[in-house]
Amino acid sequence: MAGNSQRRGRSEGAGKKKATAGTGGKNRRSLAGRGATPPAAARPNHPAHARAQAAAARRETYQRARARSQEQPELLLGRNPVLEALRASIPATALYVVTGDTTRGSTDERIAEAVQIAGDRGLPLMEVGKGEFDRMSNGALHQGIGLMVPPYDYAHPDDLLGIARDAQRPPLIVALDGITDPRNLGAVIRSAAAFDAHGVVVPQRRSVGMTGSAWRTSAGAAARLRVARAVNLSRALASYQDAGLQTVGLAADGDIDIHDYDGFADPVALVVGAEGAGLSRLVRDRCDVVVSIPIGRATESLNVSVAASIALFAAATARRAAVR
Repeated sequence: MAGNSQRRGRSEGAGKKKATAGTGGKNRRSLAGRGATPPAAARPNHPAHARAQAAAARRETYQRARARSQEQPELLLGRNPVLEALRASIPATALYVVTGDTTRGSTDERIAEAVQIAGDRGLPLMEVGKGEFDRMSNGALHQGIGLMVPPYDYAHPDDLLGIARDAQRPPLIVALDGITDPRNLGAVIRSAAAFDAHGVVVPQRRSVGMTGSAWRTSAGAAARLRVARAVNLSRALASYQDAGLQTVGLAADGDIDIHDYDGFADPVALVVGAEGAGLSRLVRDRCDVVVSIPIGRATESLNVSVAASIALFAAATARRAAVR
């Protein structure tokens, strides 16, 4: 009869579940749910996660390779580039010339002059086979000649202040924010030297360094003007401000017209951004003032080296007027 079971092994209340210690927390967690679903790239088993990890690895590899390339010797290739670099007396460790190459067999005047200049400077002349030189240049067009350029010996940003003190002139330093074209860097260095600046500062990351192309474009000015490299450009500018320099940014949407700025005769760090991107937010926030160069409406912007040259000319003019 009901409630009076005679089955062997059955005890009173055997069909009922009793509470046990610790079950409350488990039940609460199960009721709480798992929360919001993470994005696909954050889920380890999702294909998007693998793609994101692969992309991050590629970026890291690229950054490491780029950093290594800036710290290693560079092989400058081509008859005109090599000859121009030798004429500008840029530092070099060896001149490579392909043996048995038809271009050299025709006694090309540029190769002959390059060999002559290298000999006068005491540079080693290395004769190599075409196949070997193709491998050295990674298959790039070399025209049978190459110049090995050593890594640049960068100054510290504070060293430029010491150069200004020794020159007994108010410091004028050019800081470049995000310039990636070595020809622009070389052109800015050339203008900075022409208008009596005390040096140029480039960031360590996301910026071009002193490559052979930058040396060549500077037309030898890089041998007379020091280039410093800053780990953090914003902090380097803050250090210049602490030393009494006014940080003057240059941008198309600047606060005032460059003709209306009257502080170029004082200690100045001129900050120039990349063409198109302009000054980065952190660097612009660090500037005491941002000036603009008035141009015609039909022209969207100026090349960064041209804009820097105009600003440096304005600074040189103000300084000459202050001395009179």
